[in-house]
Parts: sequence; C-alpha cells; structure tokens
Amino acid sequence: MLEKILTATVSEYIQLPVWTVALATGCLVWLLHTGRKGLNPKKGYSLPPETADEKVEPSKSDATQTRQKKLKVLFGTQTGKSKAFAGLLAKDAERKGFTSEIQDLKDYDPEDNLAEEAEDCYLVVIISTYTDGQPPEGSAWFLKWLEDTSSDFRVQKTLLKELSYAVFGLGNSLYKDNFCVVGKKVDSLLHQLSGNRIVNVGVGDENVADSKHGGIEADFDAWRAEFWRKMKSLKNLPFNKKNVQQKQTEKCSDGDSKCGGKCKRKNSGEACSSEEELYETTSEEEDEDDEEEGNEDGSDMSLQKSNGVVDVEDLGKVMKNMKKAKVRRKREDLAKGSGEPKEMVTPALRKALEKQGYRLIGSHSGVKLCRWTKSMLRGRGGCYKHTFYGIESHRCMETTPSLACANKCVFCWRHHTNPVGTEWRWKMDSAETVIEGAIQNHRNLIKQFKGVPGVLPERLQEGHDIKHCALSLVGEPIMYPEINKFVDMLHEKGISSFLVTNAQFPDAIKNMSPVTQLYVSVDASTKESLKKIDRPLFRDFWDRFLESLVALGEKRQRTVYRLTLVKAWNTEEIENYAKLVSKGKPDFIEVKGVTYCGESKASTLTMENVPWHEEVIRFVKLLEEELDDYEIASEHEHSNCLLMAHKKFKVKGEWWTWIDYEKFHKLVQAFMSSDGQETFSAEDYMAKTPAWAVFGAKEQGFDPTETRFHRKKKKDIGGC
Repeated sequence: MLEKILTATVSEYIQLPVWTVALATGCLVWLLHTGRKGLNPKKGYSLPPETADEKVEPSKSDATQTRQKKLKVLFGTQTGKSKAFAGLLAKDAERKGFTSEIQDLKDYDPEDNLAEEAEDCYLVVIISTYTDGQPPEGSAWFLKWLEDTSSDFRVQKTLLKELSYAVFGLGNSLYKDNFCVVGKKVDSLLHQLSGNRIVNVGVGDENVADSKHGGIEADFDAWRAEFWRKMKSLKNLPFNKKNVQQKQTEKCSDGDSKCGGKCKRKNSGEACSSEEELYETTSEEEDEDDEEEGNEDGSDMSLQKSNGVVDVEDLGKVMKNMKKAKVRRKREDLAKGSGEPKEMVTPALRKALEKQGYRLIGSHSGVKLCRWTKSMLRGRGGCYKHTFYGIESHRCMETTPSLACANKCVFCWRHHTNPVGTEWRWKMDSAETVIEGAIQNHRNLIKQFKGVPGVLPERLQEGHDIKHCALSLVGEPIMYPEINKFVDMLHEKGISSFLVTNAQFPDAIKNMSPVTQLYVSVDASTKESLKKIDRPLFRDFWDRFLESLVALGEKRQRTVYRLTLVKAWNTEEIENYAKLVSKGKPDFIEVKGVTYCGESKASTLTMENVPWHEEVIRFVKLLEEELDDYEIASEHEHSNCLLMAHKKFKVKGEWWTWIDYEKFHKLVQAFMSSDGQETFSAEDYMAKTPAWAVFGAKEQGFDPTETRFHRKKKKDIGGC
C-alpha cells in the first residue's frame, strides 16, 4: 500500500509523484497562514500583519550612493509606555534592514540637531500628554522650540523640507479637551516647517471603552502597521529628492497613465487622479484650524479658487465662518452703542498672536522671548546690542505696550497680524498693568528653560533679573498714551530702555521722557521709496517723517537712526541718506540687511532682496564718505549689521559706544527728582567699547568669552 502511494503519479501526462504535490501544497498553505498572522506575536504587541516578513529597503540616492537613512525614534514619556513603543518600532526597523536609534526627548536638543539630521533619518516622535494638556517633564523644550520656530517669520519655513516624519500621541479621551493634544501639536508644527508627513498622526487612548481599537496597545499596533505600509511606498524615492509633496506629474491621457485615460482628469490636463500621494498632506487637526481661520467678514480666501468660486464640499466651512463673523460684528455693534472704546485685540487676533508665541498682556500689549536671549542663556553669544552697546542679551525683555502700528512695512516679520491705526482709539490698560504683566510673562518664559540641554544655571538665574527692555517687538510703542509713565517705571526698576519708533508721531517724540536710547526707523531716503517700503497710513507721512527726524535731533540722550537695507529697493540712495542724517544728527547709525521673513500675501520680498554682509559693508563705507562727522565703529556679522558712530564717541583714538548703565540710572533719577532741571547728555553715560567689538577685529562682533556654535550643515534658522 505504502509503495503504491509513494510511486503514484498525478496523471498519465504529468509524471509528478502525488506525495510531492501534497507536500508542496501544505507548505504553501502554512506560509500564507503565518504571513497573515505575523511572526512570534506577543500579547498586546503583535507584529504589523502587512509587513511581518517583508523588508523595506532603505532609500538610496542613486546607484553609487551607499549611505542610508536611519530610523530615529524620539520619545517623551510619563509612565514608560512611550519608551516601550519606541523600542518596538526600533526592533521593527532593524528587522527590516534599517539602523535605528532611540532617544529621550529630555536629552534631545532640536535647535542643534533637528535641521542637521533632516536628510539623514526618518524621524518618529512618540509622546504622551498629561491630563492638563502638557507634555511630559523634560519634553517641554522640544514642543516650545517647534512653536517658536514655526511662528518666527525670520525663520525659513522650508527648514525641515528634507525631513520625513511620523508622530504617535498617547492620552486619555476622558479629558476630551486635552486628548493627545501634544502629539497633534508636534505633528502640525513639523508640517508647518515643511516636514514630509509619512502617515497621519496616530493617537493611543488609555480609555479602553473609547479606544478605536480596544486599547492603547492595539491603537499603536494599528498605527504601526499603517506606518510601515507607508514606509514601503517610500522605498524607491531618491535619497536627495527635493519635492515636499511627491506626486506623479505626467498629464492624464489615453494609454500613458495608470488609469489608461479613464479617470475624471482625462480632459483637464492635470496629473492622473489614480496616483497616490506618497506623503500625507493634511491632518484632521489642520482641517479644524483651517475652519477657524478666515477674514473678518467670515470669508476664507483659502477656500476660494482664483475665479472666486467655492467648492461645494467647502460650503460648510464658509457658513461656519460667516456665523462666527456675524457674532463678532454683533458684539462690536453693542460696544459702539454703549459708547465704550473697543479692545485692540479681538479674539481672532488674540488666537493668531498667541499661535506666534506672544504672551499677551491686557488688551493691547505683548511680550515674546528673543532668540538671542535663548542663545546667551546657553553661553553662545549675544545680539548686536550686546556688541554695540554692552547689553546682556539673556537679561533683556522684548515687549511692546502697543501692538498697533501706523505703517505696514514690507519687511515686517509679523506679516501684519497686528492691528493698524493713526491714533489711539482703543480701550487702554494702565502702565502699571502693562509693565507688571510684561515682567511676569517674561520671567515665566525664562522659567521654561530650566533643564533644557546646554542652558547655563548661572545665566538662567540672571535671566530672571531683567536689566534691559527692547521696546521694538511689534507695533508702534510711542502711540501708547502712557508711554512716558511706562518708561519712567522701567527706569525706577533699574531697567534700561531701547525704544524704536517709525517716525510718524513727531509730537510724541518731542514730549518723550529721557530714554536710554531712542531710535527712529529710516527705511528710505525719498518720499517715493518710503511710501513703497513702509506703506504708511498717514497721507502727510513724508512731512511727519521729516518732523520726527528734527525732533530726534533736539534730544540730548542717545539717539539712533536704524536703516534697513532692501536690495533693489533702497540701497542706491546714498546722497539722500546723508541729507537725512544732517536733519536729525543722530549719535549712531545702525545699518542692517533686511531679514527675509518667508512668503506672505503682505509682502513681495524674496531672498534676492537680502543683501550679503559684504554688500552692507560696501554701502556703509560709501555712506561714510558722505558724512564728515561719522565713522564705522562696530559690526555684528551674524546679524548682518554695522554701526556708524559720531566722532564725539571716539576718545583719544578709542571708541566709547558702550553704555554705563549704572551711571545712566543715577542721571535719570536726578533728572526726575529735580523735575527735569538736572539734565544730562549722551556723553555723560558712555563706556569704552572692548577691542573685540570694534570694526575690523577678527571676531567680527562675536564676544570671545562666549562659546561659538558651528553647525555641521549650513542651514538658515533665521534670526535678527
């Protein structure tokens, strides 16, 4: 019997033993079964079923490129769950042929590493959210850096265009308002910086009853499987691909596309609709944000096509925005009927400004942390004011008592999210409210740097003791009706004042109390170019501008012209600038290349309008030839900025552009106590400029007592 079975064949024509066919069939069934089930499943942590046995080949740039991207998993954890998930994903990666790395967010510095690693890794962030909506301890700096960087218009928004990333958030849906909010924020912010989203943000719910897949582990497994499925579609992408959203760009036509010319775009000349986008372009979180953003009349320009037509599927969003606008107008009408002035910052404007990182004070003021404050907290150098005038950047508060402005300058790094006006017509907060709110909010921002990698403990301690105030954050601070009282209170607290005005309020300049240093922005030298660059609201803007310069010249304390060079706009007007200098006779002239703030409907500037540092130097040297009483005194190469000083600050061949702040406070105190009888001048509180800060020094304005940080790759992270 056994002999017959072993020798039997399938048929007369197919001379294959029956037992061989049966054995092969059994093996095939077993392989298919184990492929679906996954290898070595562990309860609660099964392998992704779709990719258990497959290897995802790491991408290569070309045939000669052997470098491969690694998978980097960053985790922020409260109970250890995020760390466990990170470990599982790393094991998946190794099994699929990737090198992998896991790192705790509390030990990771995004400022130093994120842009540097963008081209070299696939990034995964696994982060939990506290019930109060906060990230785990030690992970706050990562989120804070993303918020600041994405909202800072001085930063290139293509900073992370080479980064492919994915985010998984953990939370508890019992706390609906804060459910996985940190993970969703991280995902959205990375996308705003042009990161390529591999897969939509995943959410793991500790609340088993409401969990989409029956538990947080199952939620992670489902997202993990989708992640690897998307990764598989990326395997043939060139390593150095520049496109952020990679699509098939061939036009749809019969026979030469995947659909064979059968899709709805056959006659439109568009890309074939059958092609799948290799990167996710939006998330639910961003869709919700889009619904909330719109114009004051309730319209949303992003929902309209070029011909003004709105798609049917967007009508719901349009109606929602119109309802909100109707409620807003009704509220404003009630305020008008009561005769009370309205608040400067509307709810919509408040949300926009807070999204940019502002801490708002009352109804019209704000404070924000300068990037140079953060830099000096780490001992990595100060801003140009440190080089030119000796301020301690980590002890400087950047604020404004008026978010409103009378200009709409093309290079404004706030992209005109602040209100505009030619006079104060809003509800006013007291100077005491503004200054106390500014100091408290600034200190709270400094506190957030406790435990951040690289921050020096002694600098952090000093940062709480504010010594300087830059009234140049945004808007026109001199519009604030109690600006004199505000400045006087700063001086009473031992805080020096650096006030910048746009030269449209000459009477306010005349009536201004003594300021440590008073600036006017001289953005152009002719009426035509000033109108083009500053876009002022006043019809008599040129007369106001000239009167402001004359008023500045009557001040006895330190005065400064601030020139912002915009290539092809105002860099050829040397003689006209020299004439303006003769009107105001400033103590100093700061000349700075414009900072590109990214694309905006509010401005047509591009990177081509940003002058090189050598071009700024050439302009200043030409200006120096036209001015008998001024010389180049200092430079801050990092900020693309130079300082010209009046020769009265050059004592026995040495520059004295720095400020004796202790002496200033004594002088201003005597002035106030004598009702202005004991006057003083700029020369009374000048201090010697150190050799490293003088123009021509090898340091080019970088303080040698600081530690210079060089990036491995030249990436523009912005800054002033």
